[in-house]
Amino acid sequence: MTNKTKLPLEGVKVLEMGSLIAGPFCTRILADFGAEVIKVELPKKGDQIRKWRILHEGTSLWWYVQSRNKKTISVDCRTEEGMDIIKKLLSECDVLVENFRPGTLAKWGLTEESLKEVNPNLISCHISGYGQDGPYKDRAGYGAIGEAMGGLRYLTGYPNLPPTRVGISIGDSVASLYSVIGILMSLYHRDVNKGVAQKVDVALYEAIFSLMESMLPEYDAAGVKRERTGATLPGIAPSNIYKTKEGSYIVIAANGDNIFQRLLKTMGRDDLVGDGRFLTNDQRAANVDYIDDTIQEWTMQYPLKECVDILNENGIPAGAIYSVEDMLDDPQYKAREMIVDVPHPDLGSLKVPGIVPKLSETPGQIKWLGSKIGEHNNQVFKDIGLTEEQIEQLYEKGII
Repeated sequence: MTNKTKLPLEGVKVLEMGSLIAGPFCTRILADFGAEVIKVELPKKGDQIRKWRILHEGTSLWWYVQSRNKKTISVDCRTEEGMDIIKKLLSECDVLVENFRPGTLAKWGLTEESLKEVNPNLISCHISGYGQDGPYKDRAGYGAIGEAMGGLRYLTGYPNLPPTRVGISIGDSVASLYSVIGILMSLYHRDVNKGVAQKVDVALYEAIFSLMESMLPEYDAAGVKRERTGATLPGIAPSNIYKTKEGSYIVIAANGDNIFQRLLKTMGRDDLVGDGRFLTNDQRAANVDYIDDTIQEWTMQYPLKECVDILNENGIPAGAIYSVEDMLDDPQYKAREMIVDVPHPDLGSLKVPGIVPKLSETPGQIKWLGSKIGEHNNQVFKDIGLTEEQIEQLYEKGII
């Protein structure tokens, strides 16, 4: 999936010093849109995500997606010679992205002061569980902890069961997106507004907390504590899942005033059209059980596909709950290039998620999938002035 169009972040050079999800997903997005991302890993060992979930010949399939478009180098940052290499690289970079526990880089000799000395124009992005300051800053914090402290886990699941998780590492990924936003704003401030380089500080729990809609003001002003509600969305009706004839489920979100009236007509319930109980959202919320029972009675008459088609033909927001198999067969996914076959040296090709967002003039590209540990060592180290002899000596010492 390549084209010859100049990408929007071409010319931006990023050093990734991170592992697993939050930092690497941030840089994956930057790389998709043309940034030169150089990923630093420990020699031989590499990023832990290389061994996460389903492996192919010892390497995680997730790795190939998470590290696509990146140059991978191996450097032992814990050594003086290794840190010298890192500083040479940073002197030529626009952005540093790291997601270690606060203080880790300083322990290796890369303090805020030394970063400014190495490159006063460097934007540094720090992703951590609790942020770079505050009483919890030194705690270890994975995405799951951020989801718990940020309020998402409390609201996920059914009221009569313990809190559950979303099926992906959503806390890390949301923090990654905020990191991309912070980096782009900082680049604009530095380059367009002629401002100084600055530090981007993203905490996992804050990234999740920022998504909690009206939870805080509702509690503050009305004393309402939002609780787990399963598949429904309290106070907004109808917004639920409904069983179809063959036992599959459909999502119907007909909570707009005019849309709900169309839904009533579509279901053949003209007797309820214009009923004062259902004209506005607050009226419908007060009668949500009756509404859900009415919709459920109707959806049970139709197989899933027919039900979805009828509703969409009548302008009612509705859809099936997709598994990955459903996505592969869906024409919308295909038309929007959201499932892309990318060449792979061992697998032949690998289906990976396409690029988001779609840009009309400078769309992103997938140039290659995640590479081997240290695959770009020679290229990157020669670019910063190391000779072949110096590189060979570093290999012998185990520094790279």
